Amino acid sequence: MSDDDARPADTRRLPTLDKTPDTADEAARSGPGNDAPAGSDEDDGTGRFWSARRVPAAVVALLLLAAAGLLLYDVAAVRADRPAMAWRRRLAHELATRPLDNPWVLGAAALAVVLGIWLIVLALTPGLRQVLPMRRTAPGIRAGLDRSAAALVLRDRAMEVAGVQSVRMKVGRRKAKAHAVSHFRELDEVRADLDVSLGEGLRQLGLAHPLRLTVHVRRPKKG
Repeated sequence: MSDDDARPADTRRLPTLDKTPDTADEAARSGPGNDAPAGSDEDDGTGRFWSARRVPAAVVALLLLAAAGLLLYDVAAVRADRPAMAWRRRLAHELATRPLDNPWVLGAAALAVVLGIWLIVLALTPGLRQVLPMRRTAPGIRAGLDRSAAALVLRDRAMEVAGVQSVRMKVGRRKAKAHAVSHFRELDEVRADLDVSLGEGLRQLGLAHPLRLTVHVRRPKKG
């Protein structure tokens, strides 16, 4: 008796799915290794993060609300046959009697222009200069690295180089500068090792825009 004859009638062999060459090729094409690199030039999501500007917006909103409420109350009081507030009568008198070339008028106009330009700059600039955008590793997700955190990571890597006594690391939006003090070994050797170590550290940070590295090495001050 064969095995097939001994198997119960209600027991069926489970079907198996074999991946066809076309399906395999499609899966290989859609795999992570063949995707376009995240953070490439075509990805427009690697720009700077925009600040919410909550404090300036709140201050301007509160000032406008207070001024509009005070003016509305005074207008309602005048409509109710009450005298206008002293500040509005004084303001109307000053605007009617002072010439346009008066220093106070020019100063107030200059202040208004400066405040307007400041608000326009806040509205048109991204802000958050302390956050460096990182490369995208998944669609719809953005990550940023604080410049002080990046400087701390790079400083720790620099301290692992033989001959380095202390390091002062500064990370900007486009440059990373290292000022190291070496108490032994040749300065050129220490500088070369720092270039390699910090360069690898910058690549491992995963920033969207690579930073230019500058390394300065000197001997400790005597005395």
